[in-house]
Order: sequence, then C-alpha cells, then structure tokens
Amino acid sequence: MSAAALVDRRQIPTAPRVVVKVGSSSLTGADGRLAPERLRALVEVLAERRQGGGQVVLVSSGAIATGIGPLGLHQRPRDLATQQAAASVGQGLLVAYYTQAFAEHGLRVGQVLLTADDTMRRGQYRNAQRALDRLLDLGVVPIVNENDTVATDEIRFGDNDRLAALVSHLVHADALTLLTDVDGLYTGPPGRPGSTRIPLVRGPGDLEGVDVTARGSAVGTGGMVTKLESVAIATASGIPVVLTSAAQARAALAGEDVGTWFAATGRRASTRLLWLAHAARTRGRLVLDDGAVRAVVERRMSLLPAGVTAVEGDFEAGDPVEIADAAGTVVARGLVAYSAQEAPDLLGKTTSQLRADLGPGYDRVLVHRDDLVLVRRKR
Repeated sequence: MSAAALVDRRQIPTAPRVVVKVGSSSLTGADGRLAPERLRALVEVLAERRQGGGQVVLVSSGAIATGIGPLGLHQRPRDLATQQAAASVGQGLLVAYYTQAFAEHGLRVGQVLLTADDTMRRGQYRNAQRALDRLLDLGVVPIVNENDTVATDEIRFGDNDRLAALVSHLVHADALTLLTDVDGLYTGPPGRPGSTRIPLVRGPGDLEGVDVTARGSAVGTGGMVTKLESVAIATASGIPVVLTSAAQARAALAGEDVGTWFAATGRRASTRLLWLAHAARTRGRLVLDDGAVRAVVERRMSLLPAGVTAVEGDFEAGDPVEIADAAGTVVARGLVAYSAQEAPDLLGKTTSQLRADLGPGYDRVLVHRDDLVLVRRKR
C-alpha cells in the first residue's frame, strides 16, 4: 500500500487497495427490490480490479431491500422491528447473490457485519481491522454492511456512507469510491437548469454555495449531505474520494474524468485518533476554564485537573469524553484517565497537590495529549 495519499485520480488504476461503497438505490429496480443484474454488473467491474492485482473492499447496502420481496412487503418498512426482520432475511440472500456473482469470476467473498458499537469500542474496532486485513491477505473480497438486524437506533441506508469512510481508514485504503444514483456532485440539484457537475473539490472552500439539500431516494435515504460528511471523514484522514454513479464504476476505477474527485485534505492519522474523532460515542463531558482551553487547543498540551471546572456524565477510566469550554462549545475529545466518581475530587488541583493529598497514582494527567483529538468548530 502506498505511504502517501493519491494526488490525482489518474493514479487510481494502480492503487493497491480501494474501498467501494454502493448504495441501495444503485442495486434496486423501480419497485425498490434488489435487481440482480445491477449487482452482477458491479461485481464484474470489481472482479476485473481484483484479477488485475488490486485489493477491493466492498461496503454494500441493500439487505432490507433484498428482504422486501421474500417477506411479501410492498415497500420499504417504516417500523424498526420490520426493518430488522427484512434485514435478517435479506442479508443472507444479498451475500448469496454476491457469492455466486464473484464465484463466476473465480473469487471468494467474506461477509463482515458491523454495528455502530463495533466502531465505538476500541477493542472491537481493532478486531474488525484484523479480520479485514486477514481476509484481504487471503485473497478474499470482504463484503461489509451495517448489521441492521441488531441495530438499536433507527436504521438508515445512508449510514453506510459514514461506515465506508471509517472502513477505508481501518484497512488503510488508498482511495474510497462512493457509488450512488447520481453521476457526481453538482452545483445544485442535477435536474435543475444551470446545474453543472463539479469535477474536482480541493477542500471545503470549493463547496461554498453548492446546494446539497435534496434528500436521498426512497430506498437509500442518505442523500448528498450524508455523503459529503463521509467524504470529509475520509479526506481529512488522507484518503481521496471519488463520488459517481454505479453505472460509471468502471470508468471511475480506471481513473477517467467522471464524477467528482475529492482530494485528500489531511494526513493519515492513527486509527485510534480517527476512532476517537468520528466513531466513539462519548460517555461524558469535562468543562474547562479559558486557560485550559488555550493549553489544549493552541499549545496541544495534556489536560490537567487544575484546568477543569465541571464534570458531567457517567464514565469509567479509559472512556471517551467531550472536552468543552465554559460556553459549552466542544473543542476536543479524549480518553479520560479517571472515572466520573474520581474526577470531581481532582478539580482545580495541581499534580503536586494531588500527590500530597491523595498519594502516588493520582498525580497523572486527566487526559493525555496522545489520547486527545481536537474538534473542528462549525462556522
């Protein structure tokens, strides 16, 4: 795998490892049910890539859509229990379709189902990383999907956009390709007169004035806003993104000028910091005085108990917490070294005071700078 981010879409054909995400709307017909011919067309493109020596991870939506027909449903269910039932029936069928389609090209697939919790708990995140790396080493094409059957929150097909960005970093991908039902990012809704395709986005500044408020399709409810959020996660961590339609997947992977190329805007961060920034569900909050905010944000220092004015939530040592200023604005996230029961007794005290009052072991920092990631403030 390359050590540096791709700087041009023409490098995609030789990129060692790519993640491809396909949405439900790209795999279904007008009736909202799985269209096997669309799935086979995509598999043909990915198989060519794999047979050419490149590794591919496929993040695929479509479990609920695949389960609609067998359950005799007329449309995508709205209640969570029926969505889970459809996902349970559909997921096995979806993977069976993929297994057969890839087998026709002499390739094997492996199913990897992830829940939000798998990306929020560091141990599970690392386990997923090892499993995916081993599958790729064995020549298998991993088929990743959210585990909709056991999801506790409202199931949204668009969630897989964010999942794809996290998986891209997790497997150290060289590029992420998002396949949707439009052929790229436009200056406005694609059907609006005067809207034009944006071939290149160098950074957030290129998106000023772009109208992306249109919602997603009936079966894929992610919409362009969700896709741009996933793009931001990937590009900020050093992974460029191509956004285009499934019909142009072959051209996109060949490096042709289709869709929209989003250049990497940041450097590859450690997996732990990306997990902390984008995937971790925080368990509480630490409120800082102005001096501590400056130390953490401007001087990138560890957070000492002396600068903390309040503790909120219920957390244990090692849990992720928000770090906020006096006005409540979150400025960082970090892994706290004390529990919510211990932390209040430490506030406002220096490490030397803590050592004298509580003994050795209580003079460590509240959040170490290696376990802390800054949060970009929204404009």
